[in-house]
Amino acid sequence: MIVRNLDECRKTDRRIVAKTWESTRLLLRGDEMGYSFHITTIYGGTETEMCYENHLETVYCISGRGTLESLVTGQTWNIFPGQMYALNEHDRHIVRAETDLELACVFNPPLYGTEVHNENGVYPTEADVVSD
Repeated sequence: MIVRNLDECRKTDRRIVAKTWESTRLLLRGDEMGYSFHITTIYGGTETEMCYENHLETVYCISGRGTLESLVTGQTWNIFPGQMYALNEHDRHIVRAETDLELACVFNPPLYGTEVHNENGVYPTEADVVSD
């Protein structure tokens, strides 16, 4: 059984901070669950372009407000507490945070832990992480 506390994990290297977001990775590849689980905050007043070419992601909004835009179709959705979205087609997208968005995120395959988006908004592959 794995038991972890979010506040305690935020004080470790499981907390990754980038320009527009921070993510505390509660479960990672090394936990051998087949997915990773993160609590991510996208900072209010920012926009983050992403495309997970190597991962599928499901996101659940815990708190905050923002919008999600598909860069493929141009369709937009509001993000608010209780809203879920799944990037099931490696969708290129932008999240615009009106306020801090606190999100619960699941990645498959799981992340190792230190990944950040590259210049194209992509997390690296296993081979890229291992070769770093």
